Amino acid sequence: MTRGAGARRGPAARQAAVAELVLAEGQASAAELAERFGVSLMTVHRDLDELERQGVVRKFRGGVTAQPSGVFESNVQYRLKTMRAEKAAVAEHALKLIEPGMAIMLDDSTTALEIARRLRRGDITPLTVVTNFLEAINLLAGRRGIRLTALGGDYDPLHSSFLGVSCVEAIEQVRVDVCFASTSAVHGGHAYHQEQHIVSVKRAMLDASARNVLLIDHTKFGRVALRRVVPLSRFDLLLVDDGAPVQALRDLDEHHVRYEVCATAVMRRGLP
Repeated sequence: MTRGAGARRGPAARQAAVAELVLAEGQASAAELAERFGVSLMTVHRDLDELERQGVVRKFRGGVTAQPSGVFESNVQYRLKTMRAEKAAVAEHALKLIEPGMAIMLDDSTTALEIARRLRRGDITPLTVVTNFLEAINLLAGRRGIRLTALGGDYDPLHSSFLGVSCVEAIEQVRVDVCFASTSAVHGGHAYHQEQHIVSVKRAMLDASARNVLLIDHTKFGRVALRRVVPLSRFDLLLVDDGAPVQALRDLDEHHVRYEVCATAVMRRGLP
């Protein structure tokens, strides 16, 4: 991009381009963005303030990031690009728990989305899938042998899902065999998430299922998040990739959490 091109675009178009860059690279400094888009540092900071207000990114001293923190969950477009082999391995393992004739629930996590990608192949049918995740709804809509129930609510573009009181009420009207859910952090025998409106939906999903499975990649063990979702004892099984630290698995043992470790090698070779 030539210097000055960013300024000529107008604020909305430039902010969209800044967001796209940060989501792709994970983080950037304000100075780098000013140089890249040919605008002043003051203009960059105004753009970053607006993107932070929208919840797309979070600012830190001297720059901006799309990576999660204890109070900030990453935008779905960033999460779709991270830990792909690990999520694929966990999803492939999860398929062993799904049988024809079941009703299953998928939350709005990108790990659960990997299950939807595999169900789209049509190898496990007939099947009823209940979800609030627009990405999964779009994948499974119209697939032969899959009865799709979309949970309504207030659409949240940062998560690409439907949330809120009406979503919780919709969940309370159904009962499924297995719920597959993920979370932002696991620590001390509990699952955690950054956002209260996500927590309430996840809790309702767990209450609506006969069996609950937690899907995580190994980085969730090293993170913190503000709000406690549920004790890990609420899950019948925890699935994690084989990058999980030994100490984290020991902690699961100490809390009597049943878990299975999923191999990533084959999944990693298949990624572009």
